[in-house]
Amino acid sequence: MFRSPVLLTRVALASLIANALIVVTGGAVRLTGSGLGCDTWPQCTDGSYTPTRELGVHGLIEFGNRTLIGIVGPLAIAALVLAVLHKRRELIVPGALVVAAVAAQAVVGGVTVRMTLNPWIVASHFLLSMVALVPAYTLYARVRKDKPAAWVVPGPLRALVWALCGTSAAVLLLGTVVSGSGPHAGDVKAARTGFDPQAVAQLHTDAVFLLVGLTLALWLALKATNAPSRAVGILVVVELAQGIIGFVQYFTHLPVILVGAHMAGACAVWIATLAVWNELRTKG
Repeated sequence: MFRSPVLLTRVALASLIANALIVVTGGAVRLTGSGLGCDTWPQCTDGSYTPTRELGVHGLIEFGNRTLIGIVGPLAIAALVLAVLHKRRELIVPGALVVAAVAAQAVVGGVTVRMTLNPWIVASHFLLSMVALVPAYTLYARVRKDKPAAWVVPGPLRALVWALCGTSAAVLLLGTVVSGSGPHAGDVKAARTGFDPQAVAQLHTDAVFLLVGLTLALWLALKATNAPSRAVGILVVVELAQGIIGFVQYFTHLPVILVGAHMAGACAVWIATLAVWNELRTKG
């Protein structure tokens, strides 16, 4: 049973989904003002690992997000163990990296609380989740492919793929600066970056326009060369949907529900970007 390829595929997919889901729940913690619902770490409050009645609903929300590590961690370990049992060497490194990233996330999460939601540490907490999605997606993609990775596009288009991936990462980075400069700090005690929210939002928007332009250029180039273009087409759709959410949330003064949807969309854009890389790097 443990050597079943179907089981390995399902566990790898579950690990990928869990690593994306914990970003969304982490966003819910911040958007509900529950960032310090548990005011210390690894305990929830002095003398208790679980939230007390005094901590109220904020304590429950923060503690709920913390307990998700009990799902994300075991799934990552299970995927790694199954990769070893299947003797798939190409799966072991990304599997191990997911486990390491999950462990690092737990530590950074603790530091975030200890530092009273310092915006730069909060940003690193989010970005580490994006880093974790790279090996998580790589593991899932490799499970489904039995051929070695190789470029399926010519040299000039490879440079365009690199530029697209780099710009997508830059959009995520700038998004954390926007979040760290805006009103949703996670707690009234939390500091802000001090940057002008409108200025950093405009910079983020400029990067998004560049990303969409690069994606459309790559899609047209792939169509012209009869190269695989399905993943890039999906990325275009995801980017446009995310852009609409971004504009609406900005002009409606950042309602919590739309900010949360935008965070989920950030995961979707990044995963779709990784899918482009995988499609153009993998035969078959």
